[in-house]
Amino acid sequence: MKKEIPNLLTLGNLLAGCIGLWFVMQGDLVSASYCIFISLVCDFFDGFLARALQAYSDLGKELDSLADMVSFGVLPAFILFSLVEQSCGAQCTVGLFGFYKPFMVFALALMSAYRLAKFNIDTRQSDQFIGVPTPANGLLIASLPLILHFQPEYSAYILHFKGLLIYAVVMSYLLVCELPLLAFKFKTWDWKSNQIKFIFLIFCIAALVMLKFAAIPVLVIAYILLSGLIFLLNPNK
Repeated sequence: MKKEIPNLLTLGNLLAGCIGLWFVMQGDLVSASYCIFISLVCDFFDGFLARALQAYSDLGKELDSLADMVSFGVLPAFILFSLVEQSCGAQCTVGLFGFYKPFMVFALALMSAYRLAKFNIDTRQSDQFIGVPTPANGLLIASLPLILHFQPEYSAYILHFKGLLIYAVVMSYLLVCELPLLAFKFKTWDWKSNQIKFIFLIFCIAALVMLKFAAIPVLVIAYILLSGLIFLLNPNK
C-alpha cells in the first residue's frame, strides 16, 4: 500500500493540471497559474516520498511523466496562448499567409512531450538535467498572470506579442537541447559539496522577497544561465 502513496500525489498533480485547463477555458488565468503551483508541490513530494519510502516503480515513473505532460506541458502552453491572444490584436494573423500566430506557442506542449519521453530513457539525468526541465518552464509561465494581476506595473513587459512568441520558440528548443543543467537534489547537506546550490537558493529567497512574483522569470533565466556557465567552465563534469 505504501508504494501507492507517491502515485496518489502524482494523480493530485494531474488533477490540478486538469482543473487548471478548466480555469483557462473560463478565462481565469490567475487560478490556472495557482493550479501549476499545486502541481509543482505534488510533483516535488511524490518524488520525495518515493525516495523516503523506497517506493520506486516503473508505473510511478511513467505516471509522473504523463501527469507532468498535462500540468507542465499542455496547461502552460494554453496559458501562454491566452496571453499571446491578449497581446497581439491585429497582429495575430498579419503576414505568413494569415497563419494564426498564437498557435506557435503549442510548440511548448510538443517539446515538453518529447522531453518527458526522452527523460524516461536517458540514464544521464540522475544527477543533472539535460535540457530545461518541464516544471521550470511551467513555473515561469505560471508567474506571468500573477505578475499581471498583483504587479501590473510590469504588464508592458509581460504582454509583449513578439517577446512571448520568441520565448515560446527559445524555450521549446531549450527543453530538448543537450545543455546540462543543475539538479537541486541534495544527497548531503554539507556546504562544500553543495556550495553553488546553497548560494543560488539564498539568491532566490532574496529575489522573491524584493521582487515577489516578478522574481520568478528572473530566477528561471538565471538558473539556465548559471547552469550553462558551469558547463562551459567545466564541460567534463
